[in-house]
Amino acid sequence: MSMADTTGPIITIVGSFAVGLTMRAPKLPIFGETMLGTDFDMGPGGKGSNQAVATARLGSRSSLLAMLGTDKLASIGTELYAAEGVDTSLVRVRTERATGVGFIILNDKGENFIILDMGANELMDATSVDAGEKRIAESDVVMTVLEVPVEAAARAMELGRKHGAKTILNPAPARPLPEAVFANVDYLTPNESELRILLGFPADDPRSSRELAGELRRRGVRNVVVTLGRTGALILTDELDIMVPAVPVEVTDTTGAGDAFNSGFAVALAEGRDIVDAVRFGVVCGAIACTKLGVVPSLPQRAQADAMYEKAIMTTWKESQ
Repeated sequence: MSMADTTGPIITIVGSFAVGLTMRAPKLPIFGETMLGTDFDMGPGGKGSNQAVATARLGSRSSLLAMLGTDKLASIGTELYAAEGVDTSLVRVRTERATGVGFIILNDKGENFIILDMGANELMDATSVDAGEKRIAESDVVMTVLEVPVEAAARAMELGRKHGAKTILNPAPARPLPEAVFANVDYLTPNESELRILLGFPADDPRSSRELAGELRRRGVRNVVVTLGRTGALILTDELDIMVPAVPVEVTDTTGAGDAFNSGFAVALAEGRDIVDAVRFGVVCGAIACTKLGVVPSLPQRAQADAMYEKAIMTTWKESQ
């Protein structure tokens, strides 16, 4: 879909871009040791960027507000957006810091460790977000993540609310937030560990996710959707307290599933579908993302998502209609 398409809803993503550099190593090196690795891969990442690409693939007019450096890695982002039809009029190039980058080392068991330098992403502040206010004012949905400074994420939610857009905060990676931020969030979409960290608890706190989601609603969030991986998603609103079961798929790689879920959810809401329908569409998009290796290659196309959604309505969700 190109930006010439004027039919889809408008979604603005205030978020992050980083290049992921992945290599496999037989073991982790010790200081001073040089060793040989294999399977080097370099590709675009960053939750904001992934969500901008995914929402564009699903048929929305997607705009990314992000910060890149002036280095060669920045072009990995700009080339991706050109290919995927993401509007980049709000992408800024900054000279002070390098483009965000992550080094990912995998061992033979597939366990990894990651070192991130978020670089130019860290330069985003409330003023940077204000530069996108005109676009936010035209948007059906404004979404943000926590790979950018909290100040920027908070302003994205504030401006979205001011202009009557639906606001989505995907609190990843999680950190405790000032309570004032929650008041401008229509939909908060943590996974189970993020839900706990947001409340200042350990990531494995034993209390039920339903109870903790209720606590976030008491802090001002209108609707909480907790993603539960293979179990599905929990929706908690003034009227609803329900589980949307996951769609069973052959899992290859779960990386990017959260971005795909949030994107499907956002696009469905932007198209005016109700929250249950939107979560179902998100669950389908997350499932599709698990079936392929990598993040960007696994983000679903619209026809594929619609087909799996229709099938799930007849099978997986038939009981819960």
